Amino acid sequence: MILVRRTWFLSLLGLVILSGSVAVAVTIGPSDISPSQAVDVVRSHLFGGSSGLTPIKEAIVWNLRLPRTLLAAACGAGLAVCGVILQSLLRNPLADPFILGISSGASTGAVVVVILGIGAGTLGLAGGAFIGSLVAFGIVLLLATAAGGTTDRVVLAGVAGTQLFSALTSFIVFTSADAEQTRGVLFWLLGSLANASWTDVWIVSGLALLGLIACIASAASLDAFAFGETSAASLGVNVTAIRASLLILTALMTAAIVSTSGAIGFVGLVLPHIARILVGTSHRHLIPISALTGAVFLVWVDTAARTVIDPQELPVGVATALIGVPVFALILLRGTAKA
Repeated sequence: MILVRRTWFLSLLGLVILSGSVAVAVTIGPSDISPSQAVDVVRSHLFGGSSGLTPIKEAIVWNLRLPRTLLAAACGAGLAVCGVILQSLLRNPLADPFILGISSGASTGAVVVVILGIGAGTLGLAGGAFIGSLVAFGIVLLLATAAGGTTDRVVLAGVAGTQLFSALTSFIVFTSADAEQTRGVLFWLLGSLANASWTDVWIVSGLALLGLIACIASAASLDAFAFGETSAASLGVNVTAIRASLLILTALMTAAIVSTSGAIGFVGLVLPHIARILVGTSHRHLIPISALTGAVFLVWVDTAARTVIDPQELPVGVATALIGVPVFALILLRGTAKA
C-alpha cells in the first residue's frame, strides 16, 4: 500500500514537473518569450482568437520550440520504457533500446538516403532510417531465433547486427560522402531534435503511449521474467509469445524515435535504474515512473543542448552521454556500497 501511494504521488508530481518543464522550456532561447505568452499561443491555436504576439514570435513557439519540446518528452518517455522492457526481458542491467541493432540500422538507412540518394525523393531521411531500423531488427531476430532464441543469443545477435550495420554506415560515408554530407550525417547520428515537426510529435507520442499501455498490461509477466524463463513459464506466462510481442513493440518504438531524432544514448540505460531506486522493481510501478523521468530528463537536456553553446547547437546525444555517464557511475558506486 505504501508503494502504491508513493507511485501515485510520484506520478502526479512527475506530471506537474513535466508540464512545468515544457512550459518553461519553450520560453528559453534567443527570442524573449514568457510562459504566459507561450500559453496564449497554444490557446489561440487550439481554441481560436489572437495570441497578441507578433507572427514571428508565434511561429517560434508553435512551429519550432513547442513541437521540439514535446518530441523530446515523447522520445525520453519511449526510450526509458524500452530500456525497462529490454532489461527485464533479457535479464541484463546493461540492455538499452539500441542493443538490438536498431540504431546502427537506422544510421545505415539514413546514409543510404542522404549520401547515396536512394529513395531520397520518396522516403527522406526519417523514412530511410525507419526502414533501416526494421531491417536490422529483422536480421537480428532471425539470427537469434536460428541460434536458439535464448536471451544470451538475442544479445549476441544484437551485438553482431550492430557491428555489421555500423561497418556498412562507415563504409558508405568513407567511400561516397563529401565533407558537407559527412558533417550533416554525423550531426544527425549523434542525435538531434532540430527538425521536429508536429507529425513527428503525433507519431512518436502515439507509439510511446501505446507501448506504455501495453507494457503496463504485461507488468505481471515482466515481473515473472525476473526469475528466469523457466520460472516464468511455470507461473503460466507464455514466454515465447510475450517476449516476441514486447521485442517487436520496443523495436517499433525505438525505430520511430531514432528515425526522428537520431541515436540518443543513455536515456534507456540510465533512467530505468533511477526509477528502480524510487519505486523498486515491480513493473506496474516502474514503467510509468520511468516514462515520466525519461520525459523530464530529455526535455531539459535538449533545452541545454540548444542553448548552452549558442549560437551553435550541441547534438543531444552528446549531451545525454555527458550527463548520463557520471549519473550511471554514481548508480554503480551506490550499488557497490550497498553490496
